[in-house]
Amino acid sequence: MPKRHLDDLLAGNRRFAAGTPTAQQATAAGAEMALGQAPYATILSCSDSRVPVETIFDHGPGDIFVVRVAGNFVNDDGLASIEFAVSKLESNLVMVLGHSGCGAAEAAIASLSGTTFPGHIGRLATAVAPAAIAAKAQAGDWYANTIAENVRANVAALTARSAILADAATSGAILICGAVYDIHTGMVRMLS
Repeated sequence: MPKRHLDDLLAGNRRFAAGTPTAQQATAAGAEMALGQAPYATILSCSDSRVPVETIFDHGPGDIFVVRVAGNFVNDDGLASIEFAVSKLESNLVMVLGHSGCGAAEAAIASLSGTTFPGHIGRLATAVAPAAIAAKAQAGDWYANTIAENVRANVAALTARSAILADAATSGAILICGAVYDIHTGMVRMLS
C-alpha cells in the first residue's frame, strides 16, 4: 500500500504541474476533519513559501502530515513529529522533499567559504553543510547536487536516528523516500 500512496502523490503532482488540479480546498465547514486525522503520507519539507506541500501534490486537508523546517533536515522535534505520524496516525509513506532554489543549501555552500550568519540562521547552514561537502566532489552543479545530497542524507537519518521508523521500514509497514521539487516546472523528481 505505501507504493500505491506514492503513486497517488506523484499523480497529484502531475495534475498540479499540468494546471489541472482536482483537490478540494480547505474550508472551516469540514465536520469530518474535526473528528480526527488519518494522513497516509508524511512529508518532511522545507519551510520555503514556494513549496506548499498539499498544493504541489494536489491533495486537500487530511491526506498529508507535513513537517517543515528550512533546509528540510531531520532535527529532534521534526523526528518526533514524523514518529507520531507513523506510530499514532498510521501514516505509511514518509518522504523527505527538497526543492530547487533552496536558501538553506545556498547558505550551507556559503558557510564553507567562511560566510557567517546572524542569530540562529547559521544553524540551518550548519545542518545542511555536510551535504554541501559531500556534493562538492560530485560531477555537475554543486548547488543542485547539494540539494539532492541533503535529501538523501536526511532519508538515511530517519532510520538511523529512529528505531520506530527503522522497524516500520524493515517490516514493510512504511516506505521512506526522497524527492526534489522544481519550483520552475512544478514537477517532483524522485531520488534513488
